[in-house]
Amino acid sequence: MKNLFLILVLFFYGALLSQNNRIVDIKIQGNKKTKASFIKKISKLKAGAILDSIAIEEDIKRIKRLPSIAHAYYQVFKTQEEGKYNVFYTVEENFTIIPSANIYTTNNDEFAFRIGLYEFNLFGSNVTFGGFYQDDIYSSVGVNFRAPFLFSPKFGLALNYQNLTTLEPVFLDVGIADYKYNNTSYEVLGLYQFNFNHRMELGVNYFNEAYGYKTGATSEGVPQNFNVDKLLYKVIYEYNNLNFDFQYVSGFRSIFNFQYVISTEYVLPDFVIGWNDFLYYKRIGKKGNWASRLRLGLATNAESPFAPFAVDNNLNLRGVGNIIDRGTGVVVLNTEYRHTLVDENWFVLQSNIFVDGGSWRNPGGDLGDFGDSQNFRIYPGIGLRFMHKRIFNAIFRIDYGHGVTEDATRGLVFGIGQYF
Repeated sequence: MKNLFLILVLFFYGALLSQNNRIVDIKIQGNKKTKASFIKKISKLKAGAILDSIAIEEDIKRIKRLPSIAHAYYQVFKTQEEGKYNVFYTVEENFTIIPSANIYTTNNDEFAFRIGLYEFNLFGSNVTFGGFYQDDIYSSVGVNFRAPFLFSPKFGLALNYQNLTTLEPVFLDVGIADYKYNNTSYEVLGLYQFNFNHRMELGVNYFNEAYGYKTGATSEGVPQNFNVDKLLYKVIYEYNNLNFDFQYVSGFRSIFNFQYVISTEYVLPDFVIGWNDFLYYKRIGKKGNWASRLRLGLATNAESPFAPFAVDNNLNLRGVGNIIDRGTGVVVLNTEYRHTLVDENWFVLQSNIFVDGGSWRNPGGDLGDFGDSQNFRIYPGIGLRFMHKRIFNAIFRIDYGHGVTEDATRGLVFGIGQYF
């Protein structure tokens, strides 16, 4: 009993002493483009607050997630005044004016590419601004602006414009038709971060969809040309507990996306769509990283050839081709092992072994479609990653996927950034 009393006395005495350990100043070191005032703005720790190691560790994780920062660490120094400390946050910056590129082919001689240029640290405040040009038979453009901390450390804004034109396969009962598809959209999103792990996006997207028949099968119930204005309400909720150490990632992340689409034409009726991406990363030894993504999604189960979930090279299955099928439900698992082959001061070469697998619910079908062999696809493959450790997202990837299920294809997928 005496020992318990002594422990309690020592605990409360230590807690009392810690109340006197206060921060005189937070100093930022190593930053050139990123403003020190911005880092202090988003940090939980403030001058005059009690010295809190947990808050410091959380700040370092938050800083390392910023596009402008490659790495960060901290030091604590005692001042000449008793119980007063200075905290130093030292950062290693990324180069943040980055070109983007995605190129993909299949054994059917399909070829498409998307190139872009983005600044991820505009005004030294981690504001993203840029755009892209895409050539996928037809030309497309897009412009994006994203400022997560525009109004406060918790509240920001995103604006997006897109004029996307592609040749889309439409899967009819009597065969496949090719339609020229155009989507012109204007989007406004409010961004809010509840705390270190939880954030939300809420917004609206006004867009126009136009379909024009080109070749292939026709059906009496499916029009060959139509133009529809739509309004989309969007909610995104994210839990993020990832920790970064240059090319290595560990932790768990979940992203839920829900959309309600209102249409002005009966041809493309109102519908809802929602999906959740579950991502898990684990360090394996000193040079390995296991990464997995599970996507589960459902949409209004309309019996329409224009179903929202697509099977595509750049979305879910590497090597499958450019939109080879559509569905009103999706289950996809991507898992891969990344191993560092070369790790120099600025350059990293990583190998990659992966398996992509998934299944879709047919438009108007039921949940049993997920087990149908015609809807199930598996694509194992290998790849390489060429990385620059001081340039944000400077990861050039090459993946080769080879299908092993019914009517499989194979192909190369090139891109900037990890696949997930």
